[in-house]
Amino acid sequence: MLFCLEVGSRRLHITAATRDPAGTFVTQQARNLCFELDERDEPVRFLLRTPIRSPRANAFAERCLKTLRHEALDRTLVLARRHLDRVPASHASHDDAQRPHRGIELRVPGKQSHVDPLEIVPESKRRDLLGGLIHEYYPVAA
Repeated sequence: MLFCLEVGSRRLHITAATRDPAGTFVTQQARNLCFELDERDEPVRFLLRTPIRSPRANAFAERCLKTLRHEALDRTLVLARRHLDRVPASHASHDDAQRPHRGIELRVPGKQSHVDPLEIVPESKRRDLLGGLIHEYYPVAA
């Protein structure tokens, strides 16, 4: 599986899984990512590859992979390649849209504005992802 992480915003992009991660696969996935990034409003200025066996350069990616494995992959029995594609993609969408990150001052990567803590907590409901491994909470309209 190949994934890309935007270091500044902590947005996670996960590509399809393959048994044979040859150079052609990686090149095609990089092209697909570039096409996806070109369609956004905010441009991407740099696309960097980290060197092999360099722990300091890979720190962001290693932390992201650790979180993905701990919260989703280690607790899921993957049944097929399509299932392996769906589980990390579901986690990535949760990570980008709901999960606050410490490295960006507890902001959510997909949301542009920061929400200050509330004094009165509104009534909320829970939405389960990945069979209940991940819980998302959202306010209920009064």
